[in-house]
Amino acid sequence: MSKTRLLPLGLAALVAALCTAVGFVSSGTAAPRATFKAGLVSDVGRFNDKGFNQNQLTGLKRAAKQLKVQYRAVESRSAGDYLPNMASLARSGYNIVISAGFLLADATEQVAQQFPNTKFAITDYSVANFTHPANPQNIEGLTYATQQNSYLVGCLAAHVAAARGKKNISVVGGVKIPPVDTFLAGYKAGAQHCVKGTTVQIGYSQDFIDQAKCKSVATNQIDAGSQVVFGVAGPCGLGALDAAKEKHVWGIGVDADQSFLGPHVLTSATKHVDQAVFLTIKDVIAGKFHGGRNSIFGLKDNGVGLGKISPKVPRADVAAVDKIRNEIASGKLSGIPTTVS
Repeated sequence: MSKTRLLPLGLAALVAALCTAVGFVSSGTAAPRATFKAGLVSDVGRFNDKGFNQNQLTGLKRAAKQLKVQYRAVESRSAGDYLPNMASLARSGYNIVISAGFLLADATEQVAQQFPNTKFAITDYSVANFTHPANPQNIEGLTYATQQNSYLVGCLAAHVAAARGKKNISVVGGVKIPPVDTFLAGYKAGAQHCVKGTTVQIGYSQDFIDQAKCKSVATNQIDAGSQVVFGVAGPCGLGALDAAKEKHVWGIGVDADQSFLGPHVLTSATKHVDQAVFLTIKDVIAGKFHGGRNSIFGLKDNGVGLGKISPKVPRADVAAVDKIRNEIASGKLSGIPTTVS
């Protein structure tokens, strides 16, 4: 994915011009830590995406309530909002500014350089990818071992597909970026481990927002024999699940438990970004900020998991998945791929 960078020289002027023009979707204040301020900037999926961004906002609000801090959540309506939104929070003296995802990486790197005394964290991005400077000490990466829970949903998908007489499942990714491909790689590996000979169709919508694009990709996959569709594309992925519903095949949700969408949802590969946001703020307050490093959240520490599994799934299949879950959490099963082959 190509990325456009603004020159650092122009950043200061841009911040000064725009820092008062940012719209905030929600804010709150609680005592006694009235001087500690935590901010969150969404990606273009915004805070009503029923998943990735919304769950991070939930973690921020939990921190405000339980840790008694001020908070502010800022929505980005376009990629051009990332940099001024982050800069506005940093300029306003926020102790920790959290970027809600990989798409904000360039803006995070630039603003962190301009505000070296502000602490930053970014979801789904490794600090090893930052180069100006390398591993910046005021940024923490919040990363997730989503290959682990995707391995489990791939296994489950392969079992239910085989029960229908077709060893064929699929996944619709959004844009081909590492956090998406980690899900896809684990899904494929789990399916082919649990049911030999399973075909795993992989497609991309090239979009995280437009549900019609994901629905189109999913529909083509179903027409090609897929019995289970996994949507890994933010709000766009809801279109893939809608296609599964219309075509009477299973759908798998992502990031949040999306079983509320209907009985066609087999399960969901959940990413507990709310927990990560909460724990990061808690660490900063306690003086345990992990700048220049990544915090990795996996099955073992409940950083990733599964949503509700459909009651229509045979108990034997659920037991098989539970066995593998324990093997992954204990370290007995490791080496799950994170890149798509």
